[in-house]
Amino acid sequence: MSASLSPAFVNGDVSFWYRAAGLPTPGPRLGGDLQADVAVVGAGYTGLWTAYYLKRARPSLQVVVLEQEFAGFGASGRNGGWLTGDLAGSHERYGEDARRLQRAMYASIDEVIAVCEKESIDCDLVKGGVMNVARTPAQAGRLRETVAVARSWGIEEPDLHLVDPADHVRVSGALTASWSPHCARIQPAKLAQGLARAVRDLGVPIYERTPVTEITPHRALTPYGTVSAGHVIRATEGFTARLRGSRRQWLPMNSSMIVTEPLPASFWDEVGWRGAELLGDMAHYYMYAQRTADDRIAFGGRGRPYLYGSRVDARGHTHEWTVDALWRLLTDFFPAARSSSVAHAWSGVLGVPRDWCSTVHVDPATGLGWAGGYTGHGVTTTNLAGRTLRDLILGEESELTSLPWVGRRVRPWEPEPLRWLGVHTMYRLYRLADHRERTMPRTSALARFADLITGH
Repeated sequence: MSASLSPAFVNGDVSFWYRAAGLPTPGPRLGGDLQADVAVVGAGYTGLWTAYYLKRARPSLQVVVLEQEFAGFGASGRNGGWLTGDLAGSHERYGEDARRLQRAMYASIDEVIAVCEKESIDCDLVKGGVMNVARTPAQAGRLRETVAVARSWGIEEPDLHLVDPADHVRVSGALTASWSPHCARIQPAKLAQGLARAVRDLGVPIYERTPVTEITPHRALTPYGTVSAGHVIRATEGFTARLRGSRRQWLPMNSSMIVTEPLPASFWDEVGWRGAELLGDMAHYYMYAQRTADDRIAFGGRGRPYLYGSRVDARGHTHEWTVDALWRLLTDFFPAARSSSVAHAWSGVLGVPRDWCSTVHVDPATGLGWAGGYTGHGVTTTNLAGRTLRDLILGEESELTSLPWVGRRVRPWEPEPLRWLGVHTMYRLYRLADHRERTMPRTSALARFADLITGH
């Protein structure tokens, strides 16, 4: 089934989130060599939160941010708008201290809410919780197992529990669901632009249209000058592979989204989607969705997951077959949405480490630091990263600097063509597994093999 497209349908142009206000006009470029205390490379959430917390803690610091396009151009302005408490990685790989990391993630949601209130950032933020739905017996089994495992890691009943999906959002074919209050809806571009304003108000210059080509100890090199600094922080997430020597560091994984035209009140009454709940599922080739502030469904999933050689399609264009696939899945979840149409489609990239777990690190000797590899959970994790980088840069021991993701070292991805073959094989197997599980009572061995191939 081909997607029903609105007469005003747009493909790309960064994302739908910029559609109402329009793309921001980039600020000035770097105007020559510069000396600073801290140079932050990347004006997405990670870079903006880091600059924000550094200047709040130490107003005398000379902090500068370097951005190749404009603040919020990358994943920060394209994501699904999930301010979620889910860990960016598995509890097992973080070890026993994952319990502290999980609590820090939950607290980070409320920290973002508090900063938005303090800085008057209107980003359609509503803490409405999240429901993950299972639509096959195999998915239902995985969901029950997920909740049981969560208990063993100290995630208690109020934090995550099984529910009847009809009590929250009525998804066609749903068998069971889980519910967590630890998630809030945001409008991603509004948060990015609001943070950029708050950072500038603190006196931090953001040099836009200034791509950093190489990072070395105490230096960030650009075509318009070199910034020398005591600390240089890499906050480039899915665009990290563009930096010299970093092509295999984090894999740039594509994710795609569509958004419908506004849906009438009768639709929301029919499906029971009364508030700002976020919605996910338990498929291997999973989806994610939100009800936007203007009553649309923003619906995402994996399209063409990876481009050979870690290339990135920066403009956000989405292939027609991906738009059609997302529309089929959306209308399978909500048949009543077939009366609507797709207003916008776009794609973005997220950073994936080899072990699928995030890291944050600062080396006092070289002044080099980074945070990222959020695997799609970056909206909340970036805030925790920004506060942790602040403490590491200032040399202050804290509860944050002792969390288990600090200083983790992960081996790089394999050279091509191995990583292209591995990623595409993984998602091919996941699609086949989802298809087979329509008639299977348990998780397909194909999915377990896919996990084994890529260490997911």
